Amino acid sequence: MAKVEWSTGIDHVSGALSKPSKSGQHSCTKMLLGTHRTAPTTSSDCNRLYLRKQTKRSTPVTAEELAQRLRFKTVAAAVVARSKNLATISQDREDFLEQREEANGAKTLKAYFWRKELESYDASH
Repeated sequence: MAKVEWSTGIDHVSGALSKPSKSGQHSCTKMLLGTHRTAPTTSSDCNRLYLRKQTKRSTPVTAEELAQRLRFKTVAAAVVARSKNLATISQDREDFLEQREEANGAKTLKAYFWRKELESYDASH
């Protein structure tokens, strides 16, 4: 969702301001995308607007892409289930706190769940 802070002019723009719909009804044909960042240059504000035409995929979906989509979908569902599992949440939090300060430790509990579920998925496939 786009975020705009209004002032005398537009100060900050970030995100898609309009998107073409998949069905093509009741929407524009181009995507209007706004970006904002604070840059370490002489000007501290950078705003840009882009228009992008709707594109169609020119190649078929490969088996590898389908496998990656399935992996993501499966792991995402496992992360949600693990975060709501009352039987293991206490132990998960303890394990998370132990590894958080390590060099390659996950910095958030959600990142920890993703790491563990990805490892589990990859080990079983």
